[in-house]
Amino acid sequence: MDFNIEINASREKVWDVLFGEKTYPIWTTAFSEGSKVETDWKKGSKALFLDSSNRGMVSRIADNVPNEYMSIEHLGMYDNGVEDYESEQVKMWAGAKENYTLTDLGGKTNLHIFMEMDESEQNKQMIDMFAEMWPKALAKVKELAESTEEIIPPVVV
Repeated sequence: MDFNIEINASREKVWDVLFGEKTYPIWTTAFSEGSKVETDWKKGSKALFLDSSNRGMVSRIADNVPNEYMSIEHLGMYDNGVEDYESEQVKMWAGAKENYTLTDLGGKTNLHIFMEMDESEQNKQMIDMFAEMWPKALAKVKELAESTEEIIPPVVV
């Protein structure tokens, strides 16, 4: 799945919106109200993408080139402290990647999201869901990045 949006802001500001502690939960409400992430965003680090009921995905930061590229590999499901890497539901999409590429357009930024997804019948519902949610999420990223408010950058330890 491919999604693109042109944003009237620098790559640095778009990056800070995407992965910032304060802004990540705002734009990801398009996927689930109360979304949050627990990670340091470093290459190789574990990432828990959770909803308000503490359920979600266990992932790994496959690559991180600040202000240019982030690749997230989804590995399993998470449910209130329990990590599932073995269920049939997980095996359908485990190993899928979600890639964020930011390209400088002379003061503007093209944000490209590419999601690797098996287009099997089992995943059709998930594909339809993402086709509806990603444009809303990207519109929120654009709104946040183009605002004049200062964005707090992601914490890198």
